[in-house]
Amino acid sequence: MKAYVLHGINDIRFEEVEKPVAKDDEVIVAVKAVGICGSDIPRIYQTGAHVHPLIPGHEFAGQVVEVGSAVDKKWQDKAVGVFPLIPCGKCVPCQLKQYEMCRHYNYLGSRCDGGFAEYVAVPERNLIELPQGVAYEQAAMLEPMSVAVHCMRRVSPKKEDKVFVYGLGTIGLLLVMFLKESGVDNLYVIGNKEFQKKNIIKLGIDENNYCDSKTTDVTGWIMEKTDGIGADCIFECIGKNETVSKCIECAAPAGKVMLVGNPYSDMALDKNIYWKILRNQLIVTGTWNSSFTHEEDDDWHYVVDKLAKGVVKPEELISHRLSLEELEQGMKIMRDKSEDYVKVMGVLK
Repeated sequence: MKAYVLHGINDIRFEEVEKPVAKDDEVIVAVKAVGICGSDIPRIYQTGAHVHPLIPGHEFAGQVVEVGSAVDKKWQDKAVGVFPLIPCGKCVPCQLKQYEMCRHYNYLGSRCDGGFAEYVAVPERNLIELPQGVAYEQAAMLEPMSVAVHCMRRVSPKKEDKVFVYGLGTIGLLLVMFLKESGVDNLYVIGNKEFQKKNIIKLGIDENNYCDSKTTDVTGWIMEKTDGIGADCIFECIGKNETVSKCIECAAPAGKVMLVGNPYSDMALDKNIYWKILRNQLIVTGTWNSSFTHEEDDDWHYVVDKLAKGVVKPEELISHRLSLEELEQGMKIMRDKSEDYVKVMGVLK
């Protein structure tokens, strides 16, 4: 089969490799759509992966074409989404079904072979069946959508709360989509690019509820929108020291600050910012993944249900559709920021 193989830092090759063979508890998924995550770019070009050679890619969906000897035969030929985190099943979080906090997890696309390929071996327990009408492109965005939903549900903003999303990358935009769908009335967003503003308007956010951090004092804007009180709930979707501090500074008394952005560097809090947490009795929390327990109330089932009902349309955020052969072009666009992009998607036949 054809796949992108990461042999080392900045050494990714599109080449012929052996098709994976399913273990007893695995299936073989024919990849139909695969997204490039922002985290794939430093993994490929700057830091490398946990093991080499490795096929990257953890945002993908496809069709089951083979099942292992211990796998329920119902999965044969099913259209599926794939939860990329493979929990150990033994640690304390796993025993509590908090698999996203597993102490000894494996991970498709970063610790074992993932979706930048024609076929992937996937444990049966990592599959979620796609209802009729849910497209592969949509399902390839299940992972980032579920991350957005997980952070939203962790702080559960009220309908009347003044809610701010700081950072409008893929996760930030998907978070806005789900917050709006959940019925939050007072939703405000902060970005720094004109195309982000266009996407926000496409998602139904009033232009007056958008702040360009390049040209506007963010603190002053948030205080103006909240009558000087501050944000009831604010999501930090960037991962920079200054934006984390800004979110804490701009939170209302007893407000909630949800940290979502992967860190760019070490984090340090100024003494006065730390005092804000204490004196305002803030709830400051964070998340990096999503819940997948095979139960109807987990994040993945929540998202699939919304997709099946047609109330969210993540495909509107796909900025580039490329063949598998062209996928490296998308990686370079994201690396070099040579074009505006939100979700770069590989679409396979």
